[in-house]
Amino acid sequence: MRHLFAFFFVCLLAISQYVNAAGKLYNQQEFDTLLAQGKTIVVHIHADWCGTCKAQDVQINAAMNASEFKDVAFLEVDYDMQRKALKFFNIKIQSTIIIFKNGKEIDRIAAERDATELQLFLKKSL
Repeated sequence: MRHLFAFFFVCLLAISQYVNAAGKLYNQQEFDTLLAQGKTIVVHIHADWCGTCKAQDVQINAAMNASEFKDVAFLEVDYDMQRKALKFFNIKIQSTIIIFKNGKEIDRIAAERDATELQLFLKKSL
């Protein structure tokens, strides 16, 4: 029984790390470089305690793993720890997703949980 519990715990830990990770952790230098290169960037403003953010993670992770999004960079801003980034992006609420294309912001969405709406929004990055 103890081995079964240990196995379950390890699996749960592995899955939770995958589900919670919706992009590379944001840093200003990398963002500026990607922007200057004309890369398409999806920035997710995320808080670990936010249920909406976790719902968004599912759709963002699906996009990150889809071949059609292979040229899109996904960055995640920690809402609780990266205050400079929040100010830079003029963020009022966690669970905001911003798309940058050709060096400028093209759209943003906040507090959206609906899977279909999130998929449609993320497709704007293609």
